[in-house]
Amino acid sequence: MPGGRLTQSERQQIALGLADGLAYAEIARRLDRPTSTVTREVMRNGGPTGYRADLAHRATEQRAHRRKPAPPRKAGASPQEHGRDAEAVRAYEETFTTVMMGSGMPKMMARVMASLTLADTGSLTASELAERLRVSPASVSKAVAFLDGQGLVRRERDDRRRERYIVDDDVWYQAMTASARSIAQVADTARQGVTVLGSGTPAGHRMENVARFLDYVSESTARAAEQGRAVLHSKPPTATEAPGEAATAPGGSGSS
Repeated sequence: MPGGRLTQSERQQIALGLADGLAYAEIARRLDRPTSTVTREVMRNGGPTGYRADLAHRATEQRAHRRKPAPPRKAGASPQEHGRDAEAVRAYEETFTTVMMGSGMPKMMARVMASLTLADTGSLTASELAERLRVSPASVSKAVAFLDGQGLVRRERDDRRRERYIVDDDVWYQAMTASARSIAQVADTARQGVTVLGSGTPAGHRMENVARFLDYVSESTARAAEQGRAVLHSKPPTATEAPGEAATAPGGSGSS
């Protein structure tokens, strides 16, 4: 499997694959590259509908020229927090961001969401986000406004009167219940189409099946989110506990 940066020829093949409606996995297979490489390449360069091979190649070269070499590590320098590999964390944050973008979240919003989620504190100030992501405060403000509107982050003032942006443990529960409500709304709209199209017509029958399916998905999603909510608040196992003993299964009992 080839390594290193994508070549201009490979980027042109990605563009052709997107134009043909191929999935990322199929494009990656044809290039003999990991699917994550193709996904990240497309999502950071305009997405599946805006990807242009020449622009993507030029942007990559410009980023490479701007990137400064890391200063040599000084003897006795403070290790990374919790002994983490800084490069591995950076790569994972980029992967996590790419996956959220693939689910439909805009790029800057996904970057901010990833930074907040992966911070041990679960919260950062605007200046901390701007420095961490190397973007302007205005970009951070716009992204936070979007995430706040979606109920994915909240704001509060710290003891220095700075506004902090916080990702609560319940954020994924809130996201799933919001998704369930959205699916239910589509189901209701589909059912309205049955009345308009006629229940005895092929189109009306199709819309009724769509409504029934989405009703089931919505109800199942809401139920699963409620049953699994406790997992978000479970604590990591102690040194004397086995991993499976840290928390009981949702709906289960802690004693026999």
